[in-house]
This record gives sequence, structure tokens and C-alpha cells, in this order.
Amino acid sequence: MPSYEGRRDSIKIGSMGGREYRLGSIVGKETEPTLEEVHEQMAHRPSIAEVKEQARRRKSVSNRAVTGASQITVKQSIIPICLVTTLFFLWGFAYGLLDVLNSHFQTTLGVTKAQGAGLSGAYFGAYFLGPLTYSGWIVRRFGYRWTFITGLCIYGVGALMFWPSGVKRSFGGFVGSMFLVGSGLSTLETAANPFIATCGPPRYSELRLNLSQSFQAIGSVVAPLLAARVFFAQVDETSLASVQWTYLGIAVFVFILAVVFYFAPIPEVTDSDMADGEEMGRDFSTGYEDKPLYKQYTLFWGIAAQFCYVGSQVAIANFFINYCEDVKPGTTQAQGSNLLAMAQGLFAIGRFVAAFAMKFLKPRHVLWLFMTMIIIFIAAAMGTHGNAGIATLSIVLFFESCIFPTIFTLSLRGLGRHTKRGASFLVASVCGGAVFPPILGVVADHRNTRIGMAVPLAGFLISWSFPLYLNLFKAKELDGYLKSKVGIETESGGVTSMEEGRHEKMGHSTGLETIPSKD
Repeated sequence: MPSYEGRRDSIKIGSMGGREYRLGSIVGKETEPTLEEVHEQMAHRPSIAEVKEQARRRKSVSNRAVTGASQITVKQSIIPICLVTTLFFLWGFAYGLLDVLNSHFQTTLGVTKAQGAGLSGAYFGAYFLGPLTYSGWIVRRFGYRWTFITGLCIYGVGALMFWPSGVKRSFGGFVGSMFLVGSGLSTLETAANPFIATCGPPRYSELRLNLSQSFQAIGSVVAPLLAARVFFAQVDETSLASVQWTYLGIAVFVFILAVVFYFAPIPEVTDSDMADGEEMGRDFSTGYEDKPLYKQYTLFWGIAAQFCYVGSQVAIANFFINYCEDVKPGTTQAQGSNLLAMAQGLFAIGRFVAAFAMKFLKPRHVLWLFMTMIIIFIAAAMGTHGNAGIATLSIVLFFESCIFPTIFTLSLRGLGRHTKRGASFLVASVCGGAVFPPILGVVADHRNTRIGMAVPLAGFLISWSFPLYLNLFKAKELDGYLKSKVGIETESGGVTSMEEGRHEKMGHSTGLETIPSKD
């Protein structure tokens, strides 16, 4: 057990069984390594073979240990990334159902638009609680594998709770069940997003997360399509049986998936590994400097941008069907669901397009371009009616596609030993989805949904300041990561490792200072 003596960030809150529990440990600082601890382990960094062996074990890994997992190549990262990508599809599916459930409950339970937005409030409100407390602590204390398993189990319990809520026809019960679902998914996101971003060569971080998030978008497309054609097709408009059976099936699936993750090979990239990798990044002009978390200004700007972006995105998705009904009177719920599915299809296509574009364009440029187009088209949607209005708002979803994963990865750049805690804050910023929809709902109840689109427009304008800041002030540092050779296979079949780079720093042509040693 690490010593807490002399650490002013740690406050004792109790003890049990001879073990102390401190506030600093829960918040996250006690689980982070010091730079001295990282330097001490660099001379004994595990080999790739040891990393692969460790991935097959099912024990938790200390966040302070250098496991060597940050050196794995594209080829070695394919299996774990594919497995974790299934989780992105899972919460894309849940998110897609959320939009349809919002409209369905307005009909079956007679709730208002503003009350219906409370469903999103519960779902995304859980994102504020989980990453900053239990899920953020679990990923730092026990590692990615056990965070995945915990998140799936919480999600499964929340899905099961839809059955008694349907029996009682309780909207409050559905809101509580959705809070549990959101808690499970926020726990999964707390682990999955940083895992994808860090599992493999650093230069492909943005591309990897955009590709994996593309399957989240596919889940968002499949969900409303199934809702319109299977779950809510040819059923009594007052019936909730389809909702109950849908979530029962989801519960069974996620519990099975939890078992799969127990046995799957999951490499553990710790905060010590991230600090180790950032040290080598200095060779590529990344401008890395180990700083306290409170001085990571790019991270906090990214958190604010993510909060406003997600809030705006969720508000548009929640009220997309209502918007269709407002601008084109006579549109039915089923037709609205089909139109939403088409818009989500554009969202999914946009993710793949953005990922492809990042092979040729710098991620910071792609982010700025897509964000600018969002603002242009949502402003146009506010003044347009009929099919033109629906098409314009659908194009907004196309350009929304890459914003979340690109803000996420660019905000993590340079965090080093603070990476997991920074990722927890970024996931917590998703709680913006609990704030913006109710505001839009109030405006829609008093005016109409078309005018209400001013709410997400304001959020997008705030988010747009982040890529502007990156392109004006952080261009050189961010471009340095695109030149990194860590984890890249050479022509001879070898791998450019951080150990090789360290030797270069100690005696060859890089001209950089030697990493200090405690010996």
C-alpha cells in the first residue's frame, strides 16, 4: 500500500480492517504516479512479450507501474481494440433508443416535451456522477478490464429495471432505470475512450478513436430503425410491453459480454506508461512538460467545449422528431423515427469520412472545419421549413460526427501521468446532455422546436472556440505527435520502442537532455 505520509492532497475519511481510506484516493490523485516513480522504472521496462502475457491475466494492475503497453504496435492492438469497439456499438444503441423513447413516452404516458427531456437528464446526469467518483476510481485502482466488467454489470441491472417500471407504468421508474443505464455506460466510457486513444502508436490516436466511435454511430442508426420497424411497430400506442422486452434482451446480452471481457486479453496502459511515452515524445517537438493537473489549461478548455458540444448534440437528437413535426405538419412518429435514422446514418458516415480525412489532414484542421459547418447549417435550419429544413438539420448531424472523439483525444495530448484523471473529467463533461435538452424543451413548449434550435447553436459557438485555440496556439505541439515513431514497425520488422529512443537521447544525435535517474 502506498504511503500517504506528507501528502497534503490526501484527507483521511475512515478506516476498516486496518486499511485507511482517504479522499485523495477517491478523487484520483493518490492513484497517480510521481514522475520520480516513472523514471525509476524506465530502466526495467517490460518487453512486448511480457506485455502480451500480462494482458492474459485477470488481476488488477497498479496505475503506478510501467507495464510497457504503450509500446504496442498497430497489429498487436487490433484484437483488444476490436473487442472494446463492441462497447461503442452498445452505448450507441442505447443512445439511439433514448431519442425514440423520449417521443414514445410523450404518447404512452402523456408527459410533456420538457418532462420527456428528463429521461435524457437522468441518462446524462449519471455521466457527471460516475467518472468523477466510482468509475474514475475503479479505472485508476483496478485497471481497464475490471472497469469494463463493472460498467456492463451496472448497465445490465439498469436494463432489468425497465421491466417493473413498465408493469407499474411509472415514468419516474423509467427515469430511475435510465439513470442506472447511464451510470453503467458512463463507467464504460471512462475506460473505453482513453483505452482506444492510448492502445497503439500515439500518432494514430485521433484516427483510432474516430473509427471505434463510428460503430457507436452505427448503433445509433440501428436503434431507431429497429424501434420504428420492430419494437414499436403494430403495437398499441399505450403499450409498454415492447420497451420491457427490448431492455430484457439488452440485459442478457451485456451480462454475457461481461463474461467475455473477464477472459479477454486486455493490455493495461497505466498513467506511468503515458508519462513514459510523453517523455519520449520530446524527441518529436511535442513540447511536453510535466505539470500539475490544475495547470493543464488545454484540458479544461476541452472539457468546457465537450460539455457544450454534447449538450447541443443531445438536444438536437432528442427533439429531431419534434422538429420534423413542426416544420412539416402531418409527420407521424414512425416517419419521424425513419428520418432520425437517416440523419443518424449521415452521422455514422461522417465518422468514417472524418477518420479517412485524418490520414491526409491534421486532426486539428478537421475539427475546426466540421465545427464551422455545424454552426452554418444549424443556423440555416432555424429559418427553413419542410423537407429543406429536415435535410439541413440532418447535415448538422453529419458534421457532428467527429467532434466528440477529436476533442477527447486532442484534450488528452500532453497529460502524461494525469491521463486517466483527465479522461474522467472529459467523460464527466458528457453531462452537458442533461442540461441543454430541458432548456430546448421549455423553449419548444412555449414557442416551437425550430426556434428552440437557438439553444444548441449557442452551445456550438462556445465549443467552436476550442479548435480555434488549438489552431492558433497549440499547432506545433499537436503536430509533433503526428511525427512520433513509438509503436511503429520499421522496415526490418522491428518496432521503434521508447527504450531505443532513450538510448538515442543518452548518446546519439537527438541532442535532448538525458532522463534523470534516482541511482
